[in-house]
Amino acid sequence: MTISSTPAPAPAPALTHDVLASAHDAASATLPYRHVDDLFIDGEYRPAEGAGRFEVVDPATGRAWASAPIAAPADVDAAVAAARRAFPGWSGLAPSERAHRMLAMADAVERRAGELATTNTLENGSPVAETSRAASNAAGIIRYFASLAEYLERDDVRVAPLHPSMATSVHRDAIGVCALIAPWNFPINLVVIKLAPALIAGCTVVIKPASPTPLSIRFIVDAAVEAGIPAGVVNLVTGDSSVGDQLVRHPDVDKVAFTGSTPVGRRIAAACGELLRPVTLELGGKSSAIVLPDADLEHLGSVLLRSCLRNTGQTCYISTRLVATPERYDEVVELAAATVSTAQLGDPLDPATAFGPVATAAQRDIVRGYIRSGIDEGARVVAGGDVPAPFEHGSWVTPTVFADVTPLMRVAREEIFGPVLTVIRAADVDAAVSIANGTEFGLGGIVFGRDEDRAFDVARRVDTGSIGVNFFASNHAAPFGGRHDSGLGVEYGIEGLAAYLTPQSVHRTRK
Repeated sequence: MTISSTPAPAPAPALTHDVLASAHDAASATLPYRHVDDLFIDGEYRPAEGAGRFEVVDPATGRAWASAPIAAPADVDAAVAAARRAFPGWSGLAPSERAHRMLAMADAVERRAGELATTNTLENGSPVAETSRAASNAAGIIRYFASLAEYLERDDVRVAPLHPSMATSVHRDAIGVCALIAPWNFPINLVVIKLAPALIAGCTVVIKPASPTPLSIRFIVDAAVEAGIPAGVVNLVTGDSSVGDQLVRHPDVDKVAFTGSTPVGRRIAAACGELLRPVTLELGGKSSAIVLPDADLEHLGSVLLRSCLRNTGQTCYISTRLVATPERYDEVVELAAATVSTAQLGDPLDPATAFGPVATAAQRDIVRGYIRSGIDEGARVVAGGDVPAPFEHGSWVTPTVFADVTPLMRVAREEIFGPVLTVIRAADVDAAVSIANGTEFGLGGIVFGRDEDRAFDVARRVDTGSIGVNFFASNHAAPFGGRHDSGLGVEYGIEGLAAYLTPQSVHRTRK
């Protein structure tokens, strides 16, 4: 079988693998965190009880550049116990006092932006154009939730509609000790989206980052210390999935918040259901961008990479399926192929890079398997394909665009989590909505159209937790969460804060 494909985007002529490796070695040498032996428990870095360690591999070169400890059960117990001891004092502060320290923490996070970005890129291969925004975005999340202190301090008295002589004071108490378990694709912001509401609510936390990304989160911990967050309020343990499992089932954990894959989320949900433990799950997605007949394709091209392939396709909500009606289908295919094939694939430490490596060798193999499945099922390669990546070592995948994709193909149904974009033909707008809704997921989506009122109406028909008109971006003040296999509960907004609160109603007779 002859498969047509476009050549892989070529790196700059001087960028050989040896040059790339040398540049990454120089970058990692400047970082404060490389081979660490400690965990952050009860306000200090202390040696891990366990002897196990794991390596941190640079996805661009395939070389280990750092390592971190695997927390032993005794370490997890110590971290949870520290959080439990700190809970009465932290939750007992006025929300405005907690907010004051959180604002100082946000400033401290921004001061660490450079080292945080480099560490993040060396951990998971995210282009520095992406990771350089992590600190400012994290600081913005912290500041938003700090601004909700007034909401928490506001009196909430409700008169019984059928019994006017009775009034109820509704109090919002911190839920307790929270286990925050984060993935490797956005290791900073997907922790902070949990940490910030937990802190303003008065909760204490134990953070468990994904094993490929154990180091960049330390800059957030350091910022909390600098801001005067008391000992035991924020704790950090690292390790493999067994550490996360212990946290999920720990008898002194009151709530679990997890971002990651749907299969792992199901297991966590089952454990929390058995324990009657509150849980927030932000899981996978297979979102669609519906291109209406009147869409501005020049605008679509300007936002396509961020909307459909952000972070080398390793973003849960991105619209990796372009769904176009016959009037625009060929133009959309041409636009997608040209945009993806000309975007720079190369050194993630180069600010001009659009596509870096995927995060791990295992993920590389999964993504390439999907590309082969698309070819085998009859999809037409219009950019990339199952072709060699530009570097001999590392976790590289050539960004790929498929046309003539049908909704039943694996590349159209399953979350790939890599730089693969599919273009699907829909008979009309109603069929496009049906295709967008014909998935087990419901996380993101976009509708492109010049008539924004019509696009809005189409967006309201898509069965998804969040959707944009001509763009997609999270709003810290609005809830973000998935439907169906994309999760349980929401993050951001008042609704995200509510996940860390437990209400108490005190009934009294009105005077």
